[in-house]
Amino acid sequence: MRTNPVLSRLGSNPVTAVQDLARAMRARGERLIDFSIGDPREPTPQMIPAALRAALGEVSQYPTTRGLPELRVAIAGYVKRRFGVDVDPETQVLPTSGAKEAIFSAPLAFVDREAGDAVVYPTPGYPVYERGAALAGAECHPVVLADDFVFRPEQVDEMTWRRAAMVWICSPHNPAGSVMNRSLIEAFVARAQAAGALLCADDCYVDLYDDEPPISVLGVTGGAMPGVLSFLSLSKRSGMTGYRSGAVVGDAGAIAALTGLRTATGTASPEFTQAAAVAAWSDDDHVAERRAIFAAKRRILRKAFDEMGVEVVGSTAGLYLWVRVDDDLSVTQRLLSSGIVVSPGRAFGPGGEGHIRLAMVPTLDECEEAAKAVMECLSN
Repeated sequence: MRTNPVLSRLGSNPVTAVQDLARAMRARGERLIDFSIGDPREPTPQMIPAALRAALGEVSQYPTTRGLPELRVAIAGYVKRRFGVDVDPETQVLPTSGAKEAIFSAPLAFVDREAGDAVVYPTPGYPVYERGAALAGAECHPVVLADDFVFRPEQVDEMTWRRAAMVWICSPHNPAGSVMNRSLIEAFVARAQAAGALLCADDCYVDLYDDEPPISVLGVTGGAMPGVLSFLSLSKRSGMTGYRSGAVVGDAGAIAALTGLRTATGTASPEFTQAAAVAAWSDDDHVAERRAIFAAKRRILRKAFDEMGVEVVGSTAGLYLWVRVDDDLSVTQRLLSSGIVVSPGRAFGPGGEGHIRLAMVPTLDECEEAAKAVMECLSN
């Protein structure tokens, strides 16, 4: 049997090995507090599954690629409330089956492998940027971030800008939780437009913050959003990780290209999931409640690291704490032996070494318990 050699080159995600060890420990009856995967434990707000159940019909039929009109209107309404920008739900909004698959498949619509197109992305970062680009036949161009883990357009050399079909940014950043300011996002927009590159913003964490709401490309480009796409998700915002529901918003021409791609692959969310998404995008109160819970978790965990004199880098917004350590693999193993599951920084690419990532998904009580265990483990 022949397989795509890119799959072998990419290999498995290093987090998989940690998960395999954790799974074996659970099978032996050991109790673990798991900070490794961004899958929050708080119940999904009841209005969301209620909307899904109400939309279940006696006959099951194929959903359309463009999604329900009322869902596109709900997403446009969210964009207006959150970023103060009017977008056309007919031409600038595309519902997706979560953000991950949309991020992964987007290069298939925009990369010309015969032209040697490049896809640029920050590292450490979300591994899907590289995986989607590589399997689309692009030249992958990771940019190693400096110690503040903020991506800047001047870190991309002129030759790469000229060859870039797509450039990924992420704010709040996964894994570091650093936030880009307005002027920096504006600089990326201007540089990408000058180069003819599509600027793709991973905005999946933009509604998770403690103080000031993070800026998005959606708030700086105006309604037309030429050359810009924002990838949104309900997973963390609304506790819908298992629903697989997200959206892409932006440049109408780029949305049309993605629609054509997704029509060819038959990629669309079931309409009962879309009905749940309408309820989620139409309400902001439940998001504020979840945001307060994540902020409380951040305070508990940061206090523990501060008391130990362990540096927490970035981590001002989003779902994660990014902690500087001597050896991320060694610390990950030591914490696992103490019943605490974290992700080693190198799992997120070059530049992640010497850090661990904690996803703030355990309950508040578990965070309190874990903080004590982490202090004991790292102090020894």
